[in-house]
Amino acid sequence: MYKHILIPTDGSELSERAIEQGVTLAKSSHARVTGITVFPTFHTFAVTPMMVTDTAEQYRKDCQAYGEKYLGVVERAAAAAGVPCETVQATRAHPYEAIIDTASEKGCDLIVMASHGRKGVSAVLLGSETTKVLTHSRIPVLVCR
Repeated sequence: MYKHILIPTDGSELSERAIEQGVTLAKSSHARVTGITVFPTFHTFAVTPMMVTDTAEQYRKDCQAYGEKYLGVVERAAAAAGVPCETVQATRAHPYEAIIDTASEKGCDLIVMASHGRKGVSAVLLGSETTKVLTHSRIPVLVCR
């Protein structure tokens, strides 16, 4: 069925559930997985607390550390299931674009990702990378909650 599944993660508990489901699906399909985490581009004016660091270099180091932590969850889940895995860490102004571009570049035939289910004002203010991936991707997307 599926041969290569992309699993985006933001380190949240919901992402961890999507990782479990994506890896389980990969195992049953004899597919491989690629885990990806994407951090927004550094800006001196920021909305996310992690960007309020001393310098762009410190932000890069923080992203590297968090990325290794987040992607480690994908690597461990895949290893435990005996599923081939690679990981990608990216920085992009619009994270959904990095997710879609990576899926295309890696030849993925499915994206498995979490949705936080934000509604109302928080959905408008925070946006939804999942909604943006669903809207712009030509690759099927399985949304986990």
